[in-house]
Amino acid sequence: MKANIHPQFNTEAKVSCACGNTFTTGSTLAEIRVDICSKCHPFFTGQQKFVDTLGQVDKFQKKTESSKLQMEERKKIIEMRKAKATAVSDKPSLKDLLMQARKNLNS
Repeated sequence: MKANIHPQFNTEAKVSCACGNTFTTGSTLAEIRVDICSKCHPFFTGQQKFVDTLGQVDKFQKKTESSKLQMEERKKIIEMRKAKATAVSDKPSLKDLLMQARKNLNS
């Protein structure tokens, strides 16, 4: 092992959480600050808690709302297209008109 290249290891490093919980552990840092720990993490507490440091939850909720609106608009467009298709289908097609003209000529 080379000398003087390894960091100092602290056996009594203090870890402090945003919820106020503190505990000690071993680390190369003397003091560590964390956002979430085992006392406040939803997996350990069984309670749902949103940890939103960058606005990720709000961004996701906006995306889901906009996608719902887009789906409703798409459904309306599809319904309008179907209505147009049924309205157009009431009129005889060119093929039908030509078939009627042939029948009239032959009769």
